[in-house]
Amino acid sequence: MMGAGKSTVGKIVAKKQDLEFVDTDTNIEKKCSMKILEIFRKKGEKFFRSEEEKEVLKSLKKNNCVIALGGGAFINENIRNSVLKNAISVWLDVDVNTLNQRTKWNQKRPLLNKENNQKKINKLYSERKNIYKLANHRINCDKLGKKNIAEKIMIFYEKY
Repeated sequence: MMGAGKSTVGKIVAKKQDLEFVDTDTNIEKKCSMKILEIFRKKGEKFFRSEEEKEVLKSLKKNNCVIALGGGAFINENIRNSVLKNAISVWLDVDVNTLNQRTKWNQKRPLLNKENNQKKINKLYSERKNIYKLANHRINCDKLGKKNIAEKIMIFYEKY
């Protein structure tokens, strides 16, 4: 989910494990020379999701890296199947009220850049949670700091 801390925690894990960090949204922005919000506005969500699929599938071919997916990437069946087959996946589960607090002033999120973001976040979470549950691991992040979350992920990683 957007605002869960995937990029922040992913960078911590990558640094502590001496691995490359890959943020698929950032890579898409570089490739398209536009921010995600601009891609959505100028080319549409369908174009973005196509680029996202290409970028994630390419990133999954790398070894020794931590990949932060965009909040909607795991919803894509091709991406999800490839992640589950080739990687360790972790759902950073965050309460919708916390997500709303983290995202309400952020103008970079195209799916939230409208009025009544709380309602939109609730809807997205409700729609996505059953798919997110398919991840290899789930961390309830509500009472954990980013370093604690990173430590839990590293424990999962060490088991493989």
